[in-house]
Amino acid sequence: MNTVVALIYLLSSIMFILGLKMLTRVKTARRGNMLSSSAMLLAVLATLLDLGEVNYTFIIAGLAIGGAIGALMAIRVQMTEMPEMVALFNGFGGGASALVASSFMFERAFGKEGSLVELLALDTTITLFISILIGAVTLSGSLVAFGKLKGLVSGQPILFPGNNLVNLVLVASILFMVLYLILFATNPNQILLISMMVIAFSGFLGVLLVTPIGGADMPVVISLLNSYSGLAAAATGFVLANNMLIICGALVGASGLILTQIMCKAMNRSLANVLFGGFGVEDTASSGPGKDEAYHSVKSCGAEEAAMIFESARDIIIVPGYGLAVAQAQHVTKELADLLIANGGNVRYAIHPVAGRMPGHMNVLLAESNVPHEQLFDLDHINDDFQNADIALILGANDVVNPAATKDPNSPIAGMPVLKVWDAKTVFVVKRSLSPGFAAIPNDLFNYENNMMLFGDAKKILTELVHELKEITD
Repeated sequence: MNTVVALIYLLSSIMFILGLKMLTRVKTARRGNMLSSSAMLLAVLATLLDLGEVNYTFIIAGLAIGGAIGALMAIRVQMTEMPEMVALFNGFGGGASALVASSFMFERAFGKEGSLVELLALDTTITLFISILIGAVTLSGSLVAFGKLKGLVSGQPILFPGNNLVNLVLVASILFMVLYLILFATNPNQILLISMMVIAFSGFLGVLLVTPIGGADMPVVISLLNSYSGLAAAATGFVLANNMLIICGALVGASGLILTQIMCKAMNRSLANVLFGGFGVEDTASSGPGKDEAYHSVKSCGAEEAAMIFESARDIIIVPGYGLAVAQAQHVTKELADLLIANGGNVRYAIHPVAGRMPGHMNVLLAESNVPHEQLFDLDHINDDFQNADIALILGANDVVNPAATKDPNSPIAGMPVLKVWDAKTVFVVKRSLSPGFAAIPNDLFNYENNMMLFGDAKKILTELVHELKEITD
């Protein structure tokens, strides 16, 4: 039986790796997702087989309740709420790992005489508390990230004097308590009390680690918390001596860290600066001009005037942003692109790595409206093409098209790779107002001679633009 279980785990591991590889291409992503899901099903069945006789009452109840909740969430979630859903999933993953490790400790050690090292062994005790620490941090931090994305918590960094010092004290306290449990604690009640304190302190640490991070950095935070959930699962795998859990956790942890690095590179910032810099606080622009002084030559137009320029354009680059998701305008964007292509135009989409509120947010959004992947280009592959474009159409993006990143060395986003939309012959920015993005700084693009503002809800503006274009081209 052990051989059968080991072979199923090996097969599941191979399927996970192949599924992850398939996710790197849009054409194979759906098959990769199905393959990975099947691998998880096999792993769960193998685990139940390995356990032998178990009480399936709670297992079946958990499957029924969890499956129903998951299906309901998947059906009802809007594209604008996808980042919040991902944040919750990260948190639940970390919380599950912490709960499994805690239950293992309760079952094997609590109420029994002797130290945790004597009852569980040193390596198991260390990995157990690593799982609890990372899992609790992931759960509480993800809930804060969910609150920020949902608007329940301020999207601005929440800072207080000595914030980082308090974090260091919390980490030191947790390490001290764990060392005490390993080296000295033998009384069952004492072990229980200190263990509960470790869990509580870890949860509080997760809150304090995420609250100082602004909404502009949410893509980085989500990918980092995703990595944390994988590391917590891997640590739990060592606790349970389960190779499958170790492999799955390592895959998630490593891929999350790689993605986090990609996000940081896309913003030209270090991970330490994201975690401790308080980027995006409202007074970042206090040394610069206010909104009234910053915008002195803004020009706006209506859909009718814009349609005449679009009608003669032959190379159009669309830059989607979070405003597009909020307006749920992805389908009318696809309709506009199809209309322009039918009129002889070449339409492409420029995707910035941190556009939206989670990694790949714009890719998922456009995929929902069946935009061909061949029309999507990342920053590095399309940035030099703006100088040949007739139109750059900005849909709800702000900081990722701000020229201050390349032209103002004193700007908070100086050095951040941005889309050089201002090089196009004509730039149209669809935006509700002149309000700043999450970086909380003015966007001088709005003052450019070749820029025109289309104020209003993206879906409404694009619908009017499509109507006007049809009137002209019919």
